[in-house]
Amino acid sequence: MKKKALFIGGTGTISTGITRQLARSEEWELTLLNRGTRSEAVPDGVKVIQADITDEVAVAAKLAGTQWDCVCDFVGFVPAQVERDWRLFRDKTKQYMYISSASAYQKPAVNPFITESTPLANPHWQYSRDKIACEEFLLEKFRTEGYPITIIRPSHTYDERRVPLAVHGKMGSWQVLKRMQEGKPVILHGDGTSQWTLTHNSDFAKGFIGLMGNPHAIGNAFQITSDETLTWRQIYEIIADVLGVEAKMYFVPSDFLDAVGKPTYDFEGELLGDKSWCVLFDNKKVKRAVPDFRCTTRFDQGVRRTIENILALPELQVPDPEFDAWCDRVIAAMENAKKSLLQ
Repeated sequence: MKKKALFIGGTGTISTGITRQLARSEEWELTLLNRGTRSEAVPDGVKVIQADITDEVAVAAKLAGTQWDCVCDFVGFVPAQVERDWRLFRDKTKQYMYISSASAYQKPAVNPFITESTPLANPHWQYSRDKIACEEFLLEKFRTEGYPITIIRPSHTYDERRVPLAVHGKMGSWQVLKRMQEGKPVILHGDGTSQWTLTHNSDFAKGFIGLMGNPHAIGNAFQITSDETLTWRQIYEIIADVLGVEAKMYFVPSDFLDAVGKPTYDFEGELLGDKSWCVLFDNKKVKRAVPDFRCTTRFDQGVRRTIENILALPELQVPDPEFDAWCDRVIAAMENAKKSLLQ
């Protein structure tokens, strides 16, 4: 008999890769609980409970009488949401998996080598502080009640719908790709030499599925990332190469981007609280728990598939003229400052 898993969400950037692989699983029967806004992303063989998880009373009624071997929340961002999950599932699941974030690790980073024991503290990003608070609530319930939790900390994970970038607008990655195609410079923080890790969602799924129903996972936190590390310069050069254009990068200090991005863009969180730091993830812990886990998608391979998919689907080519104009203004201001100091 197959084990039963319930995903809250299940059609996002991280979760879609897991959903697809579990749809072919001989071990797991998967059900998604979500609002049904991306029903086209649900593979055959995956069940759906259409509900809004924020309506706790209605969800409790729909889940009455159910039991699960594993429940995972992909859309829990603040403590009130994991507290709700605890009320809903404390007597209904053998394992509750929570998606936290590697951005919760200590910033400023005092050591680029990141393990699960790296302290959690991020004064630059409320998103990260909320994830830390969620982890603390769940660990307290594990210690005092034996609530069977597993915490997962992904870093920068991508799929076929969006190219992972350092500096972009609210509408996603397309406008940066468009600037590259048009021969315009694209903004990159610092000097582009900070090291970063990008993980394809199909690789992330391998580690995640290996932790589902895994007795070694209960009460533990795991980071799941690729072992490949690139500088941001290399990342943008690879993207430009796939597009068949020259990578024209314009380097701007992270704190300057934070200052001039406000209030429209939160570069304090995304840059000062995350992407501007060198991070090298040590994945020994997840590999001990899941011995056959290994990421096999190099970034140049994965991003090629992503870009080819975006170029083939007009609905993914969402323009962002506001961000485009902002980039031009920032670059012009930097050039004018150079000229004034050289006079």
